[in-house]
Amino acid sequence: MSYKKHLTILQMNDMHGYYDLHPEMFIENGEERYRNAGGYGRIATLFKEAREKNPNGVLALDNGDTFHGTYPVVDSKGEMLIPVLNALQIDAMTSHWDFAYGPGQLKNLMSKLNYPMLACNIYNKETDEPAFTPHIIMERADLKIGVIGIAEHIVDKMMPEHFSEGIYFTLGVDEVQRIANQLRQDDQVDLIVVLSHFGFPQDVKLATETEGIDILLSGHTHNALRQPVEINDTLIIQSGCHGAHIGRLDVEMKNGKITDYSHQLIEISEEIEPDGELQGIIDTAVQPYRESLEKVIGYTSTDLHRYSQMESTTDNLLLQSLLDVSGAEIAFSNGWRYGAPIPAGPVTVNDVWNIIPVNPSVSVVYMSGREILDMLEENLENTFAKDPYNQKGGYLKRCLGMKMYVKIENPNGLRIQDIYIGGIPLDETQYYLAAFVTVQGVPKKYGKDRRNLDINAVDALTDYIKKSGTVSSDLLGTIQII
Repeated sequence: MSYKKHLTILQMNDMHGYYDLHPEMFIENGEERYRNAGGYGRIATLFKEAREKNPNGVLALDNGDTFHGTYPVVDSKGEMLIPVLNALQIDAMTSHWDFAYGPGQLKNLMSKLNYPMLACNIYNKETDEPAFTPHIIMERADLKIGVIGIAEHIVDKMMPEHFSEGIYFTLGVDEVQRIANQLRQDDQVDLIVVLSHFGFPQDVKLATETEGIDILLSGHTHNALRQPVEINDTLIIQSGCHGAHIGRLDVEMKNGKITDYSHQLIEISEEIEPDGELQGIIDTAVQPYRESLEKVIGYTSTDLHRYSQMESTTDNLLLQSLLDVSGAEIAFSNGWRYGAPIPAGPVTVNDVWNIIPVNPSVSVVYMSGREILDMLEENLENTFAKDPYNQKGGYLKRCLGMKMYVKIENPNGLRIQDIYIGGIPLDETQYYLAAFVTVQGVPKKYGKDRRNLDINAVDALTDYIKKSGTVSSDLLGTIQII
């Protein structure tokens, strides 16, 4: 006789190394509000409560972007998080920025974790064999559950070359369908969960054209979904970023079917009591960094954040510092999604590292007006492509020293209507000196006389803030949708 089975799925996605309480921005009643949230210690409290209420019925999954984003995590190449993550009893993860130290270091990290990294779409260049475990089968709540991992496929296309040394990435769509069929037909699983770092628009398309997925845990695009999206009999959730929220999905199953579900997007508020043991692990790991990171270097009169598509106050400040140190006419950086907000007030060393933890060299390059136009059209397509599978990257490229007017609905290559640099119309034959950070700011195929300055981004930004005393960084309307 069959009976209902209750499974609790806990989701963390896009933690970006935010191991403890930090400022976050929340949109409430049409206004931006800032308060502290997050931290693995508080997440551990909620995980323990869920396991106490549903013993052997909890599945905890991490969508990746775990081992990168804050200074202690980057400085240790992810090592400081190992005891923290192991204590959380996570069941599996997938990846994106986790390749920041190269595939070899990621495999080293995974060898120390008590759970696998799943990716059905990463292959060894020499053998064409899977480079990581594609899927696992687990038992929870007396259910046989297949979990398929799909990593962010742009790693070998848009990220620095060392991220993908010796491996290559496919889109992963065909692999997901093949494995789902195998899990249903050969392994006779009760439930199929896809653990994805594909991105919400991409995951919606994946669910639309793939049969047999019951639950899809989405990552990469930092959507804080307050309720699941149902596509083609698939429930999709995504739970923000930086650990400011976790997702909880409770499902009731009977006769191999989901008969009911409930969902919570749970804010990891400061009021949640951290788990003492895990918080102690965090405090010990961070102690060597704490004094230097808490040093105040200046002040901001503007709330700084990255949570906007066209431009952001945080990145306008970063670009101001690039122009200041380089003497360039225009500046570009990648449209990174990660990086905690900095409310108006003191700015610390830690805040600066959170803005640009990769700490690349400040670079300059001469670009023709035509190259600027082509680069920005390419970036618009990578961001707003009609086909979600062609969307590659984060927010729109950050720009300063120019204004651009865009018809966002136009076809690829025909979106930009006008560009002005220093208030003067762009001359396609003229060369302009551009400052930038990373090849995501200005890809290698653009420009001439490219060189790195003798200063890195963190120092340039720190020096600019110290020199200014109090900085301001408003939205300037650099990119106008018309």
